[in-house]
Amino acid sequence: MSTDARLRRMFSEAGKCFDVAIDHGFFNEFSFLNSIENMKQAVETVVEANPDCIQLSLGQAKQLQHIPGKHKPGLVLRTDAANIYGSDLPHYVFSEVIDRAIEHAVRLDAVAVCVNLLLLPNQPELHYQCVKNVMKLKSDCERYGMVLMVEPLVMLPNDAKGGYMVDGDIEKIIPLVRQAVELGADVIKADPCDNINEYHQVIEVASGVPVLVRGGGRASDVEIMNRTVSLMEQGASGIVYGRNVIQHPHPARMTRALMEIVHRGCSAEMALAILSGRNVTDES
Repeated sequence: MSTDARLRRMFSEAGKCFDVAIDHGFFNEFSFLNSIENMKQAVETVVEANPDCIQLSLGQAKQLQHIPGKHKPGLVLRTDAANIYGSDLPHYVFSEVIDRAIEHAVRLDAVAVCVNLLLLPNQPELHYQCVKNVMKLKSDCERYGMVLMVEPLVMLPNDAKGGYMVDGDIEKIIPLVRQAVELGADVIKADPCDNINEYHQVIEVASGVPVLVRGGGRASDVEIMNRTVSLMEQGASGIVYGRNVIQHPHPARMTRALMEIVHRGCSAEMALAILSGRNVTDES
């Protein structure tokens, strides 16, 4: 069964997508719950701003799919829970996929599933586990026509900056992205690199598979807008931002501003004006 129908729901006619990730509660970290303690309210706020997709866990997908009406964002279902996000790694690390993940995704009318491909220093067993997860999900995705979004995530040692910090070394990001493509990813969700101007190399190595760029930790509004504009100009197919939306004082405005960048190519200055609440007209 082809994935084309779900890809068309996920991406615009121009092949662009903005996915707001609100699946952070899946990972058993207290700090990840900031601004999403009330999930019903958080989802409704983002839905009102109308991004293309919202990324949720199995237990919280109902917050989106119970909303009535035909016009709402597509569901991207997070399929794996990991325990590697704290300041100290536990004695045993894992990334475990939920049972019958793709059947759950079909039942919940998801447009895609998301799974990690983790690369942590000195944790080859974890990487192996993630490779097996992707391989199994790929077979089930093909059977049901489900879009497989793979998240290649290169991380620094947990004690380097307090845990859950990405390694922006493009020479580590590129081969992991390519591995995700080789394993059968339909969509890549990848980190930005330290030098954003080099990101076109990540797009190239993805070999035509659309790349959505992760937002990572909270950053200033100016940094987020400038970074997003640069990434889109270099060929990214869109973004997957979580904390920079849901932890923002104005998440709906932030969503609308980023949608203008992703789908209409607006400038960082115009996006910041939208974020501020000022009325703006189209750039000539």
